[in-house]
Amino acid sequence: MGAHRKGGPAPDTATAPGPASGRDRYFDTLRALALVRVVAYHALGWPWAGLVFPSMGIMFALAGTLMAKSLARPALKVVRSRLRRLLPPFWFWGLFVVVAMLVHGWMPGWRIVYWVVPLGDPPGSAWGEQAWEILWYLRTYLWFVLLSPLLLRLFRLAPVPVLLLSLTPIVVFQFVRQPPDDRLGTALLDLATYLFCWILGFAHRDGVLRRLKPAAVVPLSSAALAFGAWYAFAHRAEYGTYDLDENPLAQAFWSAGFVTLLMYAKARLGTDFAGLSRMRRLDRLVTVFNARAVTIYLWHEIALVLAVPLIDLCWQVPAFEAYLPLASQWFLLGAGWVLITVFVVLAGWVEDVAARKRPRLLP
Repeated sequence: MGAHRKGGPAPDTATAPGPASGRDRYFDTLRALALVRVVAYHALGWPWAGLVFPSMGIMFALAGTLMAKSLARPALKVVRSRLRRLLPPFWFWGLFVVVAMLVHGWMPGWRIVYWVVPLGDPPGSAWGEQAWEILWYLRTYLWFVLLSPLLLRLFRLAPVPVLLLSLTPIVVFQFVRQPPDDRLGTALLDLATYLFCWILGFAHRDGVLRRLKPAAVVPLSSAALAFGAWYAFAHRAEYGTYDLDENPLAQAFWSAGFVTLLMYAKARLGTDFAGLSRMRRLDRLVTVFNARAVTIYLWHEIALVLAVPLIDLCWQVPAFEAYLPLASQWFLLGAGWVLITVFVVLAGWVEDVAARKRPRLLP
């Protein structure tokens, strides 16, 4: 199911690069780190990566914050803006993936409409699964965007109770009634897993987190972390791993505790990375990651897939075979980032077009 897949974050598509646009470098850096972590996770297969840095929960919380900010404008206009920024990069990437699968004998049915608007998981062949399985995030993000006007109104009726109760759906799915094993069930499970993080973004934007006392936030967050970790390790036999991506309940609670502390540090302590501007190369890298986040997310699996035959060719060169660590997964990761950079240059301009900006090779 979607929440179980080893996917990573696609940042909120409403983000804009650079401190000049009023961006918060703390959040921008978290978003960039989330992308780096997910690429490394897919290349190296670390089951503990989600415990060190729960990228998905962080990304949904950041997206929720931006959505709450945007909903100061008419809801329909905000939703249309999000769709406009998300869908063109998705269509451009999807064109290559769909054509490649068709060439390899795949024949879609009517569900190919999900390749137009991914309200459900787009269908695909087993041959192309590594490329298309990451789309669960876009589907979940899209549903959160559509539901946000209602969710935000509900949240503002009783902020703290609604935030705490947002963990109820995943508990119900785990212990009371499993969702159906189909597209609807998959979508519901993913929404339930990250609902708390999305609403936590609302809490940050509305100043609710800033008003909460550390004596309440720290113990509750610690309890959520402890339960998430315990459940992941206690049910290793059931899930075959302690990897949070395979365990929705553990993912939900660990992400809730971890991300709450990150967001609370920002809200209560004013944590920021303003000094990042003095490290120009690193600051520039963060800017590029945020401006091309959707491109990096969509194309990173394809880059890792293509890195394998590229490395195979390197084995044919005696000097490369003798002096390069071609068998190392770290070398695969490095080759993957080289290809990701190529895709950012070749395909990143679509994000500019979607945002109604002048297309650029690099932001």
